[in-house]
Amino acid sequence: MPELPEVEALVRFLDERATGRVVVAADLASIVALKTFSPPLSALVGGTVTGAARHGKWLDLAVRPAPGAAGAGSVPDGELHLVFHLARAGWLRWSEAAPTTPVRPTSSRGGVRAVLALRVRFDDGSGFDLTEAGTRKRLAVHLVHDPDEVPAIATLGVEPLGPDFTRERLAELLGARNQQLKGVLRDQRLIAGIGNAYSDEILHAARTSPFRLTRSLDADDVAHLHDAVRDVLTEAVATSSGRPAAELKDAKRRGMRVHGRTGEACPVCGDVVREVSFADRSLQYCATCQTGGQVLADRRMSKLLK
Repeated sequence: MPELPEVEALVRFLDERATGRVVVAADLASIVALKTFSPPLSALVGGTVTGAARHGKWLDLAVRPAPGAAGAGSVPDGELHLVFHLARAGWLRWSEAAPTTPVRPTSSRGGVRAVLALRVRFDDGSGFDLTEAGTRKRLAVHLVHDPDEVPAIATLGVEPLGPDFTRERLAELLGARNQQLKGVLRDQRLIAGIGNAYSDEILHAARTSPFRLTRSLDADDVAHLHDAVRDVLTEAVATSSGRPAAELKDAKRRGMRVHGRTGEACPVCGDVVREVSFADRSLQYCATCQTGGQVLADRRMSKLLK
């Protein structure tokens, strides 16, 4: 799943490539991806892109509608917002020469077979596809007057690279409810933009267990965790920035120290990276660095051995 660093890189890429361009087509290929009906996607056609922004893991393409655009309605700030969440298996595929043929759900561009959800084309011939691999369709597209009209955006927690994410704020979040640390980092209502992969990386950098309870952290622990959040995400954003969209997935994988590296050596201590599996995801950690050598129970394997 694209998380804060990859989404930030995509936003910067879109902002650079699309700002000032006029939308000539917004073609829906998968009706299940579109979560709104008013204004219609046709309201984008003829509009000018004014910029791109990020809200947690959501991308936001701002478009100033053409005067009298059908369906645009009354837009107080003069803009519409095409906001989308790529979910676990979605991606944005940019093309300098976007196809002009009628859209079809199946796409194999770049050698990757995926379901095409939406294609947006601009006046210079460029454009992008939103695609999603796999059978579980969770990619979400909204066209709204204000991003906060999307409930998942309106309820986002603090931005971890923003000025409001202080040590004091993190301490408040951790103390509000006694729960596992990894769950807090992944909860978008508390901290926006961190998912399964970067929560593993942050906890490894902080040298603490993913299952540690939040109220067990003292002031020094909170400070260490806060630094780890900032450092891991800042480094990942720097690594991702400036790369074409097509390179971001590989760049993310190469930058991971423990996530997705089960069975490999920890780059810090040399111990083996271990895994705990759940029904729909897994986490990776280093026992030496994070749990004092204790091997965490793998719930999936425990069930198989019963």
